[in-house]
Amino acid sequence: MKINNIIKQKSFDFAVRIVKLNQYLTNDKKEFVLSKQILRSGTSVGAMIRESEHAQSKADFIHKLSVAQKEINETIYWLELFHATNYLSLQEFTSLNEDAVEIIKLITSILKTSKINLNH
Repeated sequence: MKINNIIKQKSFDFAVRIVKLNQYLTNDKKEFVLSKQILRSGTSVGAMIRESEHAQSKADFIHKLSVAQKEINETIYWLELFHATNYLSLQEFTSLNEDAVEIIKLITSILKTSKINLNH
């Protein structure tokens, strides 16, 4: 399956930001438990998008992108939690959250189109 290069690049750039966030949380804020959660979910989005490129079928492609969608949604939860508990400022949260929301919208759009095409 062919995946849009925009979503590949945006998810990779987001993963880089998440790695840097993890470094900030562990080095500056001394937060070691929750930071691992956002590191895992935030970096797995791009990995699942990459995996979807080599899906064995359309159904497998949809499955892999659905997992990526769940992971970015989980990442948004962690961002909200870090903001609510003052680990992230409003500016830091807003910047990361806007990127995450853009990615989830792109994934959702690709999934809708893929599901329509699966049934035809």
